[in-house]
Amino acid sequence: MGSLGAAGKPHAVCMPYPAQGHITPMLNVAKLLHARGFDVTFVNTEYNHARLVRTRGEAAVAGAPGFRFATIPDGLPPSDDDDVTQDIPSLCRSTKETCLGPFRRLLAQLNDPATGHPPVTCVVSDVVMGFSMAAAKELGLPYVQLWTASSISYLGYRHYRLLMERGLAPLKDVDQLTNGYLDTPVEDVPGLRNMRIRDFPSFIHTTNPEEYMVGYVIEETERCKDASAIIVNSFGDLEGEAVAAMEALGLPKVYTLGPLQLVARKDPPSPRRSSIRLSLWKEQEECLQWLDGKEAGSVVYVNFGSITVMTNEQLVEFAWGLANSGREFLWIVRRDLVKGDTAVLPPEFLAETAERGLMASWCPQQDVLNHPAVGAFLTHSGWNSTLESLAAGVPVISWPFFADQQTNCRYQCNEWGVGIEIDSNVKRGAVAGLIAELMEGQKGKEMRRKAEEWREKAIRAAKPGGSSHCNFEELVRHVLLAKES
Repeated sequence: MGSLGAAGKPHAVCMPYPAQGHITPMLNVAKLLHARGFDVTFVNTEYNHARLVRTRGEAAVAGAPGFRFATIPDGLPPSDDDDVTQDIPSLCRSTKETCLGPFRRLLAQLNDPATGHPPVTCVVSDVVMGFSMAAAKELGLPYVQLWTASSISYLGYRHYRLLMERGLAPLKDVDQLTNGYLDTPVEDVPGLRNMRIRDFPSFIHTTNPEEYMVGYVIEETERCKDASAIIVNSFGDLEGEAVAAMEALGLPKVYTLGPLQLVARKDPPSPRRSSIRLSLWKEQEECLQWLDGKEAGSVVYVNFGSITVMTNEQLVEFAWGLANSGREFLWIVRRDLVKGDTAVLPPEFLAETAERGLMASWCPQQDVLNHPAVGAFLTHSGWNSTLESLAAGVPVISWPFFADQQTNCRYQCNEWGVGIEIDSNVKRGAVAGLIAELMEGQKGKEMRRKAEEWREKAIRAAKPGGSSHCNFEELVRHVLLAKES
């Protein structure tokens, strides 16, 4: 991708939602813009900025020539523990209600000629940081929104109103969570196939007609119609039907730029830009050396992402399921994985699996999934994990937790042919059985074949001349540089 000359250099302000799964794709967008010749200001919250410094040192936020970091407060009171994922509903409410003023002031500071860098020419914001739209519009700037989840989940959120109009939501009572009601088919959902109530993003699975997150996601996703363009971290072969359905809802042009991690790697190498990594947890790279000693396709990789929590009972069931599978495994166990407690594994489990299991608190996931030793992925089906596993050609066992993960799981298992789902009420026998089915059975063989097909399609979309690569160039020329043209 060609870069722009220094004269009249454009300046993009990139504003992610302050959670790991949103920061990672926005950082890839920022790196793409920087490689294309943009000055970039990447905006973190003060809380996450401090976490990054603690995790990776000051170098983590040192940036590169033309790539700087800035901060705004998230509006939440100080936490007793500064190294855990913040409560999502509280964070959504706080950013929506308190961040517009600080963001306006930041734009004013960046536009001060005394800074010595170009004035801001465009804003790229997470969809759920929609407050920033007002600040960009006040300055007459192109305003592009990044939807960091799947296109199918965007449709799931937008069709919450459809569920309510049909009387399918909110739930009448809590029994409907467990009595089979959630398996009710939902027909004629524009852009979505073979959906049940349980397959819609999880916030709608509530008895509360005033549930904050339901109203929040409806408002934020409907606001997208006023953006200059929408970016999704996906590719046409995977979600073309859903993207067309998004545009049919009245959205501006939706650009598929994914898998972003592959598209970003196709740029001319820059050591300074490549060194910019924003992990809120310290990555234990010794995981990769451990994998080096394993046979191809022999290891089960287990990671439930940056937000999922479980009970200690569920943790123990997963542990003994892995033990009983007889397979080698790499398991990422965050300190805050168990809700309200520290994750503690039974000593008997640790003793039994000492020779074939490795536990770590975090890892460089893309590198792990692309390691030839990894043959299966036990996952929560967050979108980054879903797309990274598709791009690596690794089939999955899915245990969705919340938000878009239910929708992603449905498509992994029923439409894309790369997944099998494990019941939310997890039992060790089911864990061991599904691992055996995926690693040894005929269904697993077919899933690996499909996963490899998706890997090839993802690579094709991301390479120069591929659909995602071309979409990025079109976005830059026709939207982000619109004021300069």
